[in-house]
Amino acid sequence: MTYRKPDITLPLKEIHRLEKLKEYQILDTHSEDTFDKIALMASQIFNTPCAFITFIDQDRAFLKSNLSALPINEVEREGTLSSLTIFNDDVTVFNDTHTQPELMENQFIKGENGIRFFAGVPLKSPEGFNVGVLSVADYVPREATNLQLDMLKTLSKIIIDKLENRLRYRKSIESQINLMNIALHEIKNPLASINLANDIIRKDITTKDKMTGMIKSSVARIQKRLSDLLKQSELEEKDLVLSIEEINLRDMFTRLLNNFELLAHRKKQVIELHCDESLPCIEGDKSKISDVLHNLLSNAIKYSYHGSCIKVSAREAGNYIHIEVKDEGQGLNFNDIQKLFTKFAKLSSKPTGKETSNGLGLSISKSFIELHRGNIYAMSPGKDKGATFIVSLPLKYTTPNDIEAIAEFN
Repeated sequence: MTYRKPDITLPLKEIHRLEKLKEYQILDTHSEDTFDKIALMASQIFNTPCAFITFIDQDRAFLKSNLSALPINEVEREGTLSSLTIFNDDVTVFNDTHTQPELMENQFIKGENGIRFFAGVPLKSPEGFNVGVLSVADYVPREATNLQLDMLKTLSKIIIDKLENRLRYRKSIESQINLMNIALHEIKNPLASINLANDIIRKDITTKDKMTGMIKSSVARIQKRLSDLLKQSELEEKDLVLSIEEINLRDMFTRLLNNFELLAHRKKQVIELHCDESLPCIEGDKSKISDVLHNLLSNAIKYSYHGSCIKVSAREAGNYIHIEVKDEGQGLNFNDIQKLFTKFAKLSSKPTGKETSNGLGLSISKSFIELHRGNIYAMSPGKDKGATFIVSLPLKYTTPNDIEAIAEFN
């Protein structure tokens, strides 16, 4: 084989390759018997003293399995034979590296006991990204047979299969944890409403009819959310699924304000709704959009001061509905905004009425809005200057297949 330094002309592909490598969570892990046995099989097939399973990071090569006299588990990426191998979709073979002048300055090749023979095959993910290399090496020149090279390819596929199986298992566990977190978060607010309504009934029996209606509505909401989540957990596909229907946002806002009337009244807060009479309906999952707005309004009440005003507005903006929830609360600093939609993020603001917070609501809201091809973000002039959360939702829901069809047409 003639050596040729690769020309990296696809930086975007390299970014995706590194993302896939990171997704496997294999870098900087301890050696494992499973991978060491595969490397051993490779060395036995070729009858070589060295075999490696190497994963190529941005600036380094991490040796997951190192069956050699080298007392290291990572080296600089530049100049390694494995870093050359990932640019080839087929096997890379050097029967004698000393016949390639360009390689003679390589620290692992030049000098006594340098590598003379090398055969490596890329570890190709199902998406087509070469994340690493399975290789064998010897200190003397030798020839590789086609059968040996085919067996090396087979072993490389086994490595990827193991990585993908681990990834699927991890995602399955993460999905179940996410479903549990969503369930816990979604029943928290209705339970708070039930508890508050019960306290009011005990103090003022004249409010019985209104409070029992609220309790019934909250219980129904909990039952529906738990039922939806149980169905979701039974699906083979672990991603959240949307139930698309027409949504009248004005009706949704009215119900939300009724649900939060008591909580706001307890802190002497006022909720103002500014919504165009001609606001069009949108297509989306009603329960998930309601959950998002419920969370934003709940947070506005939770983090705003007593006696303050909360403004909720909605208007049509082109092919989108623009929704804002603006409060006069503690506001957000730069660090808050940077990590605002991260799970379990600890922010500088604290609930003003001793309410509790688990740090999940905004991350869940973000995932729901993005499933609708929408956007959610926040703005704040600074601490103690209030905050505004903005949600943009398309009037018409577009499936991934629709997006691909539009892209192909254009």
